[in-house]
Amino acid sequence: MLVAIAVATALAGAGGQTLFDRLNSGAPGVAGEASRADEVLAGHGSASDSVTLLVHGVALDDPRLLLEADRLGAALRKLPHTSYVDPLLLPTLPDGSRPPAAAAAFSSDGRGVLLTATVSGVGSSDPDPATVDRATAAMRGTASQLQTAFPGSTALVGGSSLLIDSIVKVSASDLERGEAVALPIALVVMLLVFGGFLAAGIPLLGAIVSIVGSLGVLFGITFLTDIDTTVINVITAVGLGLSIDYGLLVVSRFREEYRSALAAMGPQWHLSDEDRRGIRLLAIRRTADRAGRTVLFSGTTFAIASAGLLVFQPRIVRAIGVGALSVTAIAIATALTLVPALLALAGGRLIRPGALTRLPGIGRLITRFGDIAPAEGFFSKLTRRVQKHPALVTAACVLVLLAVGSPLLTLRLANTSIDAIPASSSQYSFTETLAKQFPDAASPRIELVTATEADAVAWAAQVSKLPHVDSVAAPLQRGDGWATVVRADPAHGVDLVQTIRAERPDFPDRTPGRVTGIDAQTADLSDSLLGSAPWAILIVALGTIVLLFLMTGSLIVPLKALVASALSLGASLGVLVWGFEQGNFAGILDFDPGHVHGVDVLVLLLTFAFGFGLAMDYEMFIISRIKEQVDAGVEPRESIARGLQRSGRIITSAAAIIIVVFAGFATGDLMVIKQLGVALAVAVLLDATLVRCLLVPAFMTWQHRIMWWAPAPLKRLHARIGFDE
Repeated sequence: MLVAIAVATALAGAGGQTLFDRLNSGAPGVAGEASRADEVLAGHGSASDSVTLLVHGVALDDPRLLLEADRLGAALRKLPHTSYVDPLLLPTLPDGSRPPAAAAAFSSDGRGVLLTATVSGVGSSDPDPATVDRATAAMRGTASQLQTAFPGSTALVGGSSLLIDSIVKVSASDLERGEAVALPIALVVMLLVFGGFLAAGIPLLGAIVSIVGSLGVLFGITFLTDIDTTVINVITAVGLGLSIDYGLLVVSRFREEYRSALAAMGPQWHLSDEDRRGIRLLAIRRTADRAGRTVLFSGTTFAIASAGLLVFQPRIVRAIGVGALSVTAIAIATALTLVPALLALAGGRLIRPGALTRLPGIGRLITRFGDIAPAEGFFSKLTRRVQKHPALVTAACVLVLLAVGSPLLTLRLANTSIDAIPASSSQYSFTETLAKQFPDAASPRIELVTATEADAVAWAAQVSKLPHVDSVAAPLQRGDGWATVVRADPAHGVDLVQTIRAERPDFPDRTPGRVTGIDAQTADLSDSLLGSAPWAILIVALGTIVLLFLMTGSLIVPLKALVASALSLGASLGVLVWGFEQGNFAGILDFDPGHVHGVDVLVLLLTFAFGFGLAMDYEMFIISRIKEQVDAGVEPRESIARGLQRSGRIITSAAAIIIVVFAGFATGDLMVIKQLGVALAVAVLLDATLVRCLLVPAFMTWQHRIMWWAPAPLKRLHARIGFDE
């Protein structure tokens, strides 16, 4: 019933709106110097929304163009609260040039013009969407007429609201594509693990329920705050990965406990149906005690990492944090309630060999890769080899991770929401043509804002001498101030903003000069995130230490987990810099490296949060198994080998599915999702192989004498409140 309600709410909507109808899109921003400068340039006018008709490849004095522009103006002036100025009718200066205030409306080659309508709100209200739609329809009609009259010309309609709509559509398409790639491959991996459709389908069903439930929750959140399209893709990918992880662990542990309980009963021919039912329920209870405990700890750790996002200022970051908390809670609840219920219904069929095991070739592979690990196998043998030289293996793993992460030293931050509009967006051609043919009309990357023209001229002269500055335009009066556009290499834009701000002149007794523009907004966002990062790190680190201490009674285990996760995350970000900032993934992931000037600020933050949470999942899987052996009195080195042998296959399978999920979403068109998908896929790959299979057993063996250490008072505290089986 709850699932049906969530489906109806998220997809059918409420009040005539679906979840995607209530989404918006845009660059994440914060209140900072750039936003204050924008307020100065906006003056005291009401909110407005502009729609622009871009015409290029025509003679500007052609009578047919002038007639269509005049007809468009007549139609637009009939709309309420709509202004329209035809730049073709503005008088030229004595030397034949355009007035500076109108120059931006004409292309650099003199064969294009921008016709813009501005719809204003009334008082403090936003512009009427219906009026904006009517203005857009009028412009599209004119664009169609111009393309008929001037074959080979360009006539495109664009605007901020149209860009948002197009990005929302791309986001929905990316979501469908990601799930279309991830779900079938996840099913194949689970078929290899479990050997049958029934056992493989249970974790997948739990994942679908979790995703749908989280979409219903997000729909409710849209009535409390704005939700960006990025949030949906991120939460869906995370929810899919977590739910499959937890379902895989629970189903696998149930099959192990069920077989163990049956074996303890001896010959089974004398068992009645009631006996088998009792054994099955016993296996489910043991699964809930052991695997359920691991799921609860893993999910709580991921929730702690997600809660760290709530301390940041940007609304989109907090929205992702809330969404991640909701999907984590639903994934935990599904793994601890729905999955056990499905296990009880499936009964003994889950431990019988599946039909696939009888297929030639495939059956043998499934049998060898089955979910129930033998007492001795690949992972225990690998661990014993590592244990021969634990210090050397530890040092080698650390060096490899540091080397892979070394490109991080050249990290540049960017805002791909603005820089990399997807080619599949209906606004892509408009934004590209605008940037190439109308550079003065494109959103400035760096803009100086001053109170007077004299201040603007003085500051422009100083800035023009800085490295990476191509040119500085003449200052123009806008709103309550003067604006001066600085043209520079976008790859160095954020650094240049920091330099300009650090060396700005002192304007005594006057309003201080400010810097705005795309790169200035990115710099403000970066500064805001870095300012809040220490609090987020403190929350995540302390939460992880407390949780792992309650689980293990050790202080060394959580500290080791923090360091290992930091190394793997640093390495994954190094791959991200190498692949996107340096352009090495451009061919395989189909993007223009000229539009990607660095790693997205949002991706950097989410990789740390979610990458850490996923790494802790595998830490919990391994540590819980090792701790079982230690509590049973097994010698420390042997406990590590047995723990890895019993958890290695599930970790490998879960990691393979997670990698597929994020790789599937990395095939999308939105650059922020593409970068995040690659970063998390690489983080999981490194963590599940190099870190969990080599670094963790090597270090735990090398330092086994202190691995379970804690001060005596904390040991006594753990004995009273620690969470044992």
